[in-house]
Amino acid sequence: MKKYLLYTFVISWVIMIAICLNYARLGLNLTRTLIMAVMFIPALGAVLSGHSLKGLGWKPQFKGKLRYWLMAWFLPGIVTVLGALLFFAVFPKTFDLSGSAMVAAGGEEALKQMEAAGMTYKAYILISVVQCFTIAPLLNTLPSLGEEIGWRGVMYPQLKEKYGTRKGLIIGGIIWGIWHWPLILLIGFEYGTAYFGAPFLGLPVFCLITIALGILHYYVYEKGGSIWLPAVLHGSFNAWGTIPAAIFNPVFASLMILGPAPVGILAAIPMFIAAVLLLRKEGD
Repeated sequence: MKKYLLYTFVISWVIMIAICLNYARLGLNLTRTLIMAVMFIPALGAVLSGHSLKGLGWKPQFKGKLRYWLMAWFLPGIVTVLGALLFFAVFPKTFDLSGSAMVAAGGEEALKQMEAAGMTYKAYILISVVQCFTIAPLLNTLPSLGEEIGWRGVMYPQLKEKYGTRKGLIIGGIIWGIWHWPLILLIGFEYGTAYFGAPFLGLPVFCLITIALGILHYYVYEKGGSIWLPAVLHGSFNAWGTIPAAIFNPVFASLMILGPAPVGILAAIPMFIAAVLLLRKEGD
């Protein structure tokens, strides 16, 4: 596994750092596309380190496994909505449907073009939510598969065998979180740059998030027997994570370490609860 981690981290971090150093020139959309491409590096690391990709459950199984597919598709939406509701209940002034989040990300022109096309911002949010329930998880599955092959298909089983289920999942989650650190440090990935303790507080917080996420991903993989299951779950989380950010007033960017996206420590509470319950079911 040392070779796998070496290949995965070295290749990924070199590319991540290059992306971050050229962020201003690349622009937001191209940066996002390149970061999505980096999601395939864990799979590449598995191949380069000589790990066989056979036996990962390439043929989806549905008979007797339907509940795990439903879990992969819908659980991210449930915990994201619950987490966002909790965050906005604590910080109600941060809730904003005016489109300020779109303006902050793409400028006023982006919002004006959408409104000129006859779509209100509320309608845009509603359509986005419908997409998260329907097509978005599927569209995000392929890039997510690149990570899932490496993390859940190769790394987690070895950690589980060496350290036991609970310790293995915790260690795996920390490694997965550390993999993202260049993006958090250099361009404020997930949390921005305005929160208290930025950018360093984001490092351990994100590792807590990836521990919980890793437990959910490995649970559906272990129970469902197909690598496509954690890929769907991953894709669904990536889709749903954009919704709370779209209804959050960026004036309060200093609170992003807490939410409203499920990577915030407060908004992640429902996800933490789900992870603990599943971990208890798994035993040692």
